[in-house]
Amino acid sequence: MLKTHDFKTETKCRHCGAGLSTLLADLGATPVSNDYLRPEDRDGAEPYYPLRAFVCDECHLAQLEDFRRADDLFREDYAYFSSVSSSWVAHAKRYAEMVSDRFNLTGESTVVEVASNDGYLLQFFKSAGKNVLGVEPCRSVAEYAIKEKGIPSRIEFFGEETGRRLAAEGYAADLTAANNVLAHVPDINDFVSGFREILKPEGVSTFEFPHLLNLIRLNQFDTIYHEHFSYLSLLAAERFFKTNGLRVFDVEQIQTHGGSLRLFVCKADASWQRTGRVDEVLELERAAGLETPEVYGSYAEQVRETKRALLELLIGLKRQGKTIVGYGAPAKGNTLLNYCGIGADFLEFTVDRSPQKQNMYLPGTRLAIKAPEAIDELKPDYILILPWNIKDEIVQDMAHVRDWGCQFIVPIPRAEIF
Repeated sequence: MLKTHDFKTETKCRHCGAGLSTLLADLGATPVSNDYLRPEDRDGAEPYYPLRAFVCDECHLAQLEDFRRADDLFREDYAYFSSVSSSWVAHAKRYAEMVSDRFNLTGESTVVEVASNDGYLLQFFKSAGKNVLGVEPCRSVAEYAIKEKGIPSRIEFFGEETGRRLAAEGYAADLTAANNVLAHVPDINDFVSGFREILKPEGVSTFEFPHLLNLIRLNQFDTIYHEHFSYLSLLAAERFFKTNGLRVFDVEQIQTHGGSLRLFVCKADASWQRTGRVDEVLELERAAGLETPEVYGSYAEQVRETKRALLELLIGLKRQGKTIVGYGAPAKGNTLLNYCGIGADFLEFTVDRSPQKQNMYLPGTRLAIKAPEAIDELKPDYILILPWNIKDEIVQDMAHVRDWGCQFIVPIPRAEIF
């Protein structure tokens, strides 16, 4: 087991300011996972940054060291469009129906989504007659939401000042949604304070994020990348919401992104009653050791063993003369490939359904990103699924590859052929 005192850093916790010395994972140095390369840039230099995650001994927030600002990472030409995944859009639709019923949203209700991307979620509230507003810092996806889906969107980062200003402009919210964005914000106190400012007195905010407990139990180390500043548990979230005038009154464990939490949050003095599910999840995390440094120290070896198992599988297949391609170009896939050293010596190329990524190259490995039809042309022996969190959707969409004997490989939680 790695000793926590073997790793020291001057970084301070982004929530409570305590020093960080407990290492969660050291993935070496990698390029930024969403910095896809254009053809004219593929032979140029790329910046690499250390990719190390630590855990605060005081508030238990897992987090990266600071190397790049959020406005450097989330650029105007951000390539991730949420609507590309049909299973994610279906998840958004179910959520919209659930919260509309649970919180009695009407045509007079205002719904604000932070990190609204291409309108994948707000389209369902808009079609149901709700007042909607998206807040999205990345121009490419926000403009798509505005032009293609008619979702009014503000192209800016969200925080305390933004929430206060939008409320003054008439966007005080009955409901706010923030899906898979908490991890992306460097100043978590300013960010969550924005929800306190924009909510109506009895308004509700929901937050979804991958659960740190699953990252550890299921070896999901590839979800660690530079665009993710934090890795979240309910133990840590309760603390930073309370610090900023909010409280968690309910929680759901959901299956998205390899196992996530959905928190229901209100103002500290709102009347929503705390459910027993909050204490159940807190006890689950405590029982798993998330308040102790030992569980994090042992995780580093789990990461290395997951890498070894994947490489052993791929090396064996290549020695048999097998052809392997990747499916998907997600940020998590770039962490996996760069940390494991998997490039053109193992994979012919990868494919992605997003037109914004096609004809680009993966950062670091420089693998070509093609349209899915390239798989039908090559007819490989194996497909390595990089966005393993939607493997069922991919296997269903690509079921026809079984006709020539092609099989799938999933790398997480352990390399497996199926």
